[in-house]
Amino acid sequence: MRLYGKNPVLERLKSAPETINKIYIRKGVNLENIVTLSREKNVLLAHMSEEKFANYSANINCQGVVAEVSEFAYSLLEDFLSRPDEDLLTLIFLDHITDPQNLGAILRSLACFSGFALVIPKHASVSINETVLRVACGGESFVPVAQIPNFSIGTELAKKRGYWIAGAVVTGGKSLLETSLPFPLALVMGSEDKGVRPALRSHLDLELTLPMPGANISFNVATATAIFSYEIFKQKNKI
Repeated sequence: MRLYGKNPVLERLKSAPETINKIYIRKGVNLENIVTLSREKNVLLAHMSEEKFANYSANINCQGVVAEVSEFAYSLLEDFLSRPDEDLLTLIFLDHITDPQNLGAILRSLACFSGFALVIPKHASVSINETVLRVACGGESFVPVAQIPNFSIGTELAKKRGYWIAGAVVTGGKSLLETSLPFPLALVMGSEDKGVRPALRSHLDLELTLPMPGANISFNVATATAIFSYEIFKQKNKI
């Protein structure tokens, strides 16, 4: 798996250098911070000619640096649930999100807030791939991700740990902006075409709707998740 761009490579060097096999830098590009840190972390680094680098990077705009990294290491949902009460993360369950651009954007947004973890299904959903990592811009270094086979079981496990399970619905839920959210909280975000599936919706303790008084269209799932997560972050931290 490859990691493209300055920030993703730099953040991976800081947080998990052991997952980097080798870093390639295009000759003539000044990336002294990455060069220095790679030496400190004993990570292999090589410079490539412009032509070879273009072929290696498939002409992706990556600011002159690509890292070969290990396959993404998923966390365990049980690890999230076994944390002390004061350290429990807010869980975002992404139900059947298939667009890697959306998943990458969600990772990036959650990394900006901190205190969140992602849960994604093993089936009928995008996994963490190179496109996701490129869009996340290093966010995967700050947001743990669990991949589980069954969301109904996953949400029930979270309930047993004391989590409230909320779901984002387009209409009919309580207004996000007028609701005092309970914690610890897990939020289910559904796919753009089908929303939260009925079988999973039956496990919700709370349905939330984001007021959209403008045009008769809706936010895509990445934008909606960012807005929901900001409100969760604000209320949890009493900002």
